[in-house]
Amino acid sequence: METVKISFKEKLGYGVGDLASNFIWAGASTFLAFFYTDVVGLTAAAVGTLLLVARVLDAFVDIGVGMLIEKTKTRYGKARPWLLWMAFPFGFAGFLLFTNPGWGEVGSLIFAYCTYLIVNIVYSGINVPYGVLNSRITQDPYDRSVLNIFRMFFAVVATIIVNMLTMPLVKTFGGGNTGWATTYGLFSGIAVILFLVCFMNTKERVQPTVVRKEVDMKRGFKALFRNKYWKQLVLLMVIFYINGGVNAGVSIYYAQNVLNDAELVGALGLAGMVPVLIGFFLIAPFIKRFGKRNVSIAGLVISMIGSCLLIIDPTSLAIVIISTVIKSFGFVPLSATLFAMLADTVDYGEWKNGIRSEGLIYSGGSFGLKAGSGIGAGLVGWILAAGGYAGSQAQQTESAIASIQFMFIYLPIILCCCMIGILMFYKLDREFPRVLADLEVIKNMKV
Repeated sequence: METVKISFKEKLGYGVGDLASNFIWAGASTFLAFFYTDVVGLTAAAVGTLLLVARVLDAFVDIGVGMLIEKTKTRYGKARPWLLWMAFPFGFAGFLLFTNPGWGEVGSLIFAYCTYLIVNIVYSGINVPYGVLNSRITQDPYDRSVLNIFRMFFAVVATIIVNMLTMPLVKTFGGGNTGWATTYGLFSGIAVILFLVCFMNTKERVQPTVVRKEVDMKRGFKALFRNKYWKQLVLLMVIFYINGGVNAGVSIYYAQNVLNDAELVGALGLAGMVPVLIGFFLIAPFIKRFGKRNVSIAGLVISMIGSCLLIIDPTSLAIVIISTVIKSFGFVPLSATLFAMLADTVDYGEWKNGIRSEGLIYSGGSFGLKAGSGIGAGLVGWILAAGGYAGSQAQQTESAIASIQFMFIYLPIILCCCMIGILMFYKLDREFPRVLADLEVIKNMKV
């Protein structure tokens, strides 16, 4: 099997791909709902519907991208060239996302739908192949986890940068429409450069073992839905990203309306991300010793404990910071292993069904990301609307504050329970050595 030692340079090169993605994606997750309600002037209900509809519709685009990846054959491979092709469109779409044409409520809503759909479509075109690249660099399960740790480490770095610098940069560049557009124009330019760095410093090595000719899409889809672990992980990813979408979207509302200082969103972001960065440096030996599934379950239990601390005093900044640190540390194992587990289902699917379909499998993973984050973002808007939140009001009602507290404190506990329930049925860690051994026998027979 392709288990050649991956150099630090290549791991670093792979990781900066998610640094690039999250200069735009983290900004959209954290600030877009606020931008639409408090800068553009759209209602919370309209924003919630927009964020859900656009992401769920675009989630189906991921399937199309996965099919295109399966048919891609270039000297650079089947996944890697997409980073080159889509880097500049991704940057331009990110810039458009935070622009406001000032066309009135209806015109601005239409513009928001168009630009948000474009960003999501272009994101599919670059993020699905970026995920596939993990499974094509190596088949070593531990190295896949390490590659994913590099990826998620840089995703967190980007999120910290975006959370800490967005509001100060918006203010520095004049605030309002000009401040937001200039800030995300800067972030978009950085993202383009980083994707090109990722393209230049990675290499595809893994080739199909059982069937080496092109597989038609009908057989590919049938094989996909016979892959039980893939189905479990897609559902897990939907819930994981619902949680992420809610947490990212509600943070600025919690800072502004519960802690009474919108600029504290940077401190909350830092409290949430620094433990993750530290955790990524520590988690690899535990993954190697206990397996991806087991450490993920343990981490989710820790995260639930962190959420429960907020019940003591939701308005205390000290308690909120401590709770955020514990919650974030608990999410390290699942963050570090989720896409590595998805890569393992590629080999399991080839072993089980005789068909290796990285593009389709990762398009399902991206579907989970898009659908989950879309539902999460939509829930923020809808729950705010149900609580009577109005962006134009300086003082919110008690019901609006309660809706914000529910999303920040109690909803994460519910979602963690759901994720633990799914992981209890995931047994691929235990079966994977046999999968690789059988594929190696088949490969040697064909040589």
